[in-house]
Amino acid sequence: MTAEDRGAGWSAPGPLDALVEEFRGFLGAERGLAPETVRCYGTHARAFLAWLPQPTDVALAELSAGLVTGYVVEYCRGRNVESAKAMVTALRSLLRFLHVTGQAPGPLVGAVPAMASWRLAGLPRRLSTGQVEALIKGCDTGSVVGVRDRALVVILARLGLRTAEAAALQLEDVDWRSGQILIRGKGNRVERLPLPQAVGEALVEYLTRTRPACASRSVFLTVRGRPPRPLTAMAVRQIVARACTRAGLPRLGAHRLRHTLASDLLRAGNSLPQIGQVLRHRSQLSTAIYAKVDTARLRDVARPWPGRR
Repeated sequence: MTAEDRGAGWSAPGPLDALVEEFRGFLGAERGLAPETVRCYGTHARAFLAWLPQPTDVALAELSAGLVTGYVVEYCRGRNVESAKAMVTALRSLLRFLHVTGQAPGPLVGAVPAMASWRLAGLPRRLSTGQVEALIKGCDTGSVVGVRDRALVVILARLGLRTAEAAALQLEDVDWRSGQILIRGKGNRVERLPLPQAVGEALVEYLTRTRPACASRSVFLTVRGRPPRPLTAMAVRQIVARACTRAGLPRLGAHRLRHTLASDLLRAGNSLPQIGQVLRHRSQLSTAIYAKVDTARLRDVARPWPGRR
C-alpha cells in the first residue's frame, strides 16, 4: 500500500518507532504485562532510544555500560525517587529485550544503577473529608463531562482504585444484583469489592444520562471525538488534576485519594489486614506504612524515653 493509498500526511514508521512497537509487543505477548505497564515501559524506552546517538541501529551496536549509566544520571537530575525508579525498571526490561533479540552487544542490565530508597521511610499523605467532598462537588453535573468526571472521582475516593483499574472497568464488571464490582488489578489479578451506594448512584447517573452510546464495553469513555474511546490511566489522572483546580486545591495525584481511604479506614478502627484487602495489596508490607499514621495505637506500644517517668 502506497502513502497515497493511506491518505495524505501518512509516513512510514522509522527504525525507532518500529523498535519501540516490537518491544511493546514483547512485553504484552511474552511477559504478559498489563496494558498500562506496557505503555509506561514503551514511553521510557522511546526516551532512551531517542537520547542515543543516531542512527538507532548503529547506536545499539555500540551500546556500552558508560552510555547506559550516563543516561540514568542525566535523567535523574531534578526528578523524584518514584519517577527514577519507574525509569530504571523500564530501562532494565528494555536492555534485556535488546540482548535477547541480539540488538545489543551484551547484557547491560548491570550497568543500570539502583535507586536509593527506603521502604516505609515516608508517611502516606491524605486529604481531609472536606477536601474530598470539594473534589466531588466541584464537578459540574450540568455538563456531559462533569457527570462522567464526578463518577470517576467518587469511585477513586470510595473504593481506592488505582487510575489504571478505574480506566479498565467494563460494563459487565458491575454486578447490580449482588451489589459488587469486579476490579482488574496489578499483575492481572481479578477481585471483587462491595459496591457502595454512593458509587452505584454516581455510576447510574453517568451511565443513564451522559455515557455515549457505542459498541465499546468500557465504562468510562471520551466525550470529544468519534467514535468514543476508552479513557486511559493518564486521562484519569488529568481528570483528577482538573478537579483539584476547580476545588481550589494544589494539583494532587489520584493516588492521594487511595491513601485517604486507607487512612480513614484505619481511623474507623479497621485492622491493617482488612485495609490490605480493600486496597488489594499482594503483600502486607504495602499496607504496613499506614501503621505509622495510627498515632493512638502507636502511643500505647511506645516505650518511655530513657530518663523520663
